[in-house]
Amino acid sequence: MILKNISILYGNELKLIESTNVQIKNEKFQKISKNISSKEKSIDCSNLLLIPGFVNSHTHIADSIGKDLSINADVDSKIHPMFGLKQKLLKETPKSSLSKYIKKSAKSMIKKGITTFIDFREGGLDGVLLLKSALDSIPIRCIILGRIDYYNTKNEIKQNLSFPSENTKKLTQLLKNCDGIGISGTNENASSNLKSYSKTKKIRAIHAAETQDSANTSKKITGKTEVQRAMLLNPSFLIHMTFATNNDLKLAAKNTRGIVVCPRANSALSEGIPNISLMQKFGCNLTIGTDNVMINSPDIFREMDYLWKVTMGMSQARFDPKEILKMATVNAGKMLNQKIGCIKENYLADCIFIDKNSLDLEPMNNVHASIVHRASEKSIKAVMIGGEIVSGKL
Repeated sequence: MILKNISILYGNELKLIESTNVQIKNEKFQKISKNISSKEKSIDCSNLLLIPGFVNSHTHIADSIGKDLSINADVDSKIHPMFGLKQKLLKETPKSSLSKYIKKSAKSMIKKGITTFIDFREGGLDGVLLLKSALDSIPIRCIILGRIDYYNTKNEIKQNLSFPSENTKKLTQLLKNCDGIGISGTNENASSNLKSYSKTKKIRAIHAAETQDSANTSKKITGKTEVQRAMLLNPSFLIHMTFATNNDLKLAAKNTRGIVVCPRANSALSEGIPNISLMQKFGCNLTIGTDNVMINSPDIFREMDYLWKVTMGMSQARFDPKEILKMATVNAGKMLNQKIGCIKENYLADCIFIDKNSLDLEPMNNVHASIVHRASEKSIKAVMIGGEIVSGKL
């Protein structure tokens, strides 16, 4: 397939190229050039802008069953991994119902231009297999970070209770069926747990410094910040970091591939706003996620719009909208060390076709700003994953 006369946001810096041709072959961007001679099927795309498919870097998609329940409850009452309402829902809801709403959220994400999402999957091996089964007929890419349901009390953390040998077997079996592990947080895990998890060879991610209360709890129990303890995991990346200290951010920049911020979810929980200006200052690779579907809709357009404006409102300083768009695309590919989130030769052809004549967009005097705070699902002409149109049509 050749896309002719199409505008694109090219490469790691999302450079606008006003008109070029794009050859897609074997699920990848094969060639990008004004001069492509081929007998392949070609489509005139003069009125379209091609941007990378969005990567939703943090979700809990099975929680779709509990949308807006206990809206006024505190964080722990809603989502604590040991006693929150969410855990009760996940255990008591029939698998068929969980699967139904997982599928709905996955289809919703595709329509909104999300071509890959990274899910923290509770429920052990059964939870992982449920998610894989639910997504079997849906073409979205999913990075599944599983978890064995084993947590420690505050006293067990203080005692540094040994990691049970039977859990090692469970963990090995789990990792045969998913892409890595997604740990709830350091306040539910003794150091022995984190060190055991650090020995695994796949992706390792963990929630850290999400709330002021969790940050205070860590200091009270161990005398260390959540991020300091999270380093025992040797994490690939960290989630939230809303209450990270300057030293925490230095640790993250030096020792991880990125930070995933979830600004709308943090706000919905009345827990503050991640300071991405400060994170960027310390050299952190920043990505963006929509988090728990129970609390927040899986919509990257809305996430980018909110984050851009609230960041400028807090700092009373301008913030480049291109940096926000990179969080949803290029930066996520770097964090995962995968060839996604970027329109470049030999990268997977996961992309969004934006209608440049859309009522909300035309004229796009600043293309990055337009995508970040004016575009929506209505602006999308089609979505492509692996070189195949999976939503809309050209």
